[in-house]
This record gives sequence, C-alpha cells and structure tokens, in this order.
Amino acid sequence: MEIIQIVGLGLITTFLALVVKEQKPIFAFMLTVFVGVIIFIFLIDQIYMIVTMLQKIAINANINMVYVQTILKIIGIAYIAEFGAQIAKDAGQGAVASKIELAGKVFILVMAIPIITAIIETVIGLLPY
Repeated sequence: MEIIQIVGLGLITTFLALVVKEQKPIFAFMLTVFVGVIIFIFLIDQIYMIVTMLQKIAINANINMVYVQTILKIIGIAYIAEFGAQIAKDAGQGAVASKIELAGKVFILVMAIPIITAIIETVIGLLPY
C-alpha cells in the first residue's frame, strides 16, 4: 500500500502549499519541489525492480541488450523531462516547461535512431527485390 503513502504525502503537501502560498509563495514552491524529489527517491526501488525484470526478460528472449538499454534510457529521459516540465509549470513558467518537453522529445528521437535504423534495415531485408 505504498501508493496510499505517496498519495497521502502529496495531498498533505498540496494543502500545506496552499496555506503557505498566501504568505510565502517561494516556500510553497520549494515545498512542492522537495516533496516531488522525496516521492521520486521513494520510487527508486520500484524502478530498479522494473529494470532488473526487463533485463532478465531480454536475456531469456535473446534480445540484444543494447536495444533494451536504449529503451530504458528513452523511458528515463521521458520521465525526467516530464518531472522538470511539471516543476516549471508549478512555478508558473509554462514557456520553460514547453522547452523542457521539446528537449526531452529531441533527446528521445536521437536515442531512438539506432533502433529505427535496425527496424528499417530488417524490413528492407524482408522485402523481395
């Protein structure tokens, strides 16, 4: 029931931030960022379990680990970019949030190029001449 703890912490933080925001908006923002980081740290064990399980599945399926590692990096980039964009949005910086999201998408595309290339080469190899 860890999700209940996380949701509880999030709701308590939300209420505290709303109360503190009236007097000290910067403290409210810092509180939300701090709790966001705490929640992320709380999830590290779960993320590690997922990565380990995916690596075992890839080994059993005889999949090249380079592809699995690339996909995991892409997922990591997506989560980190989303986290940063949400913090920027919380601070009222929608334009910065949009740029963070754009940078995340560009990095994901760059990371995906080897996988896209392998897929295209495989498809071309299957086509009759």
